[in-house]
Amino acid sequence: MAVNQRSTASSLAQEHPTAIARVALYARVSTLNGQDPEMQLSELREYASRRGWTITYEYVDQGVSGSKESRPELNQLMADAHRRKFDAVLVWKIDRFGRSLKHLVNALADLGAYGVAFISFRDNLDLSTPSGRLMFQIIGAMAEFERSLIQERVKAGLRNARAKGKKFGRPRAQVDADRVASLRAEGLSWSQVCRTLNVSKGSAQRSVARLAEMQSMIACSAGTDPSKQGG
Repeated sequence: MAVNQRSTASSLAQEHPTAIARVALYARVSTLNGQDPEMQLSELREYASRRGWTITYEYVDQGVSGSKESRPELNQLMADAHRRKFDAVLVWKIDRFGRSLKHLVNALADLGAYGVAFISFRDNLDLSTPSGRLMFQIIGAMAEFERSLIQERVKAGLRNARAKGKKFGRPRAQVDADRVASLRAEGLSWSQVCRTLNVSKGSAQRSVARLAEMQSMIACSAGTDPSKQGG
């Protein structure tokens, strides 16, 4: 309901083409491993120059996933848009601005309320025009649908793997319970035992407890009481 309301507000706010003189560039890369936002920025600068627009500022989020709504530079961009420091936001592609349809619609509704246009260079979308808004709704819905399909495929794969007995998470540490018991019998503290065997205190104590339990079960099955042996 909130998304529909904000979408309507965005449409009304950008019903007519906005006169654009000053633009802000926004770029984002998900990781810092070999990804460079300069590729996005260089194309955006060239496009702004061809349109005769003045670039007021470049906002760049590096190493930030698109699924996160809160990003430092994007937050600053929205704050500056509220102050009308520029007339339009220019991005390389829609998925650089946000991958969630809900987030996109909400952000665009805010920009529309501030009187700031939104333009996606690669998608050839200018949301200050009716045709641009229509295309955005179609592409945004398809992108959200694709994202949902990917998530469902991942979940199905995990369910299938669990059904086949595959274990997830960190494997249990292998602890030599006899060695732990021997070191303790020699008078070493738990901390010294853990440093010697490079295991955690919890793992060491659990291994000794399991060893004692097994010895007790063996003694009981043999008809002897281990607590009375040697008496």
